[in-house]
Amino acid sequence: MAALREGPVHDVTVEATPLVVDGLEVAAVHARPDGMPVAGLVLHPDVGGLRPLYEDMARRLATHGLAVWVIEPFAALGEAARTSVEARLASVKDLDDTQQLDILAAAADRLVVDDDVNSVSVLGFCMGGHYVLKAAALDRFDAAVAFYGMIRTPEAWAGPGHRIEPLSVAAQDAPTLAFFGSNDPWTPAVDIDALRAAWSGRDDCEIVVVEGADHGFVHDPDREVHRADDAAHAWEKTLAWIT
Repeated sequence: MAALREGPVHDVTVEATPLVVDGLEVAAVHARPDGMPVAGLVLHPDVGGLRPLYEDMARRLATHGLAVWVIEPFAALGEAARTSVEARLASVKDLDDTQQLDILAAAADRLVVDDDVNSVSVLGFCMGGHYVLKAAALDRFDAAVAFYGMIRTPEAWAGPGHRIEPLSVAAQDAPTLAFFGSNDPWTPAVDIDALRAAWSGRDDCEIVVVEGADHGFVHDPDREVHRADDAAHAWEKTLAWIT
């Protein structure tokens, strides 16, 4: 997690605490600084789901004064759907938009009630960025950051639960910052241009395209596609956006 620098807050608490949403137990991690947080953040992972990478990310975000909830996006599916990244990719079509957004909204509610924050943002990577582009249209979030989220639902993910297309709700989005790589096959230039057109005339939404970057260039320093300098810049811009 070298790209996300430690913040000035040294004392933080990180706890694995499930969320219960409409009777569904959702594995989750809650991180917060000692004292009053400056804002709240709900974090939607990539298709790999909740794992040590995101626990550490939540901790590091808490050192910047944020109270954070990270959720497991495949909580509603059976254990077989979570055994590997390949199994998860094959199961994305079985996820339900309404349920995913309800989980994100429930985490936001907990931040307001338990952490006494006045604003809550939502942030996600890859598949999580795709859901952020949907969640940004909810009344629940004050700001959003999507890292290389799919702007159109991939054909392999099409299923009865995927009822919301990010472009169809873009006009209702909260202030949203979206990062893309120019070499990312999941977010082709034509899709980025469509999102840019949907946000035309809005000075509270911004698209950043990093030339030469591939999918996943920010959040996992162990990936070959990671670009340390671009990732560090993206994190600095993100922290300014959500705090």
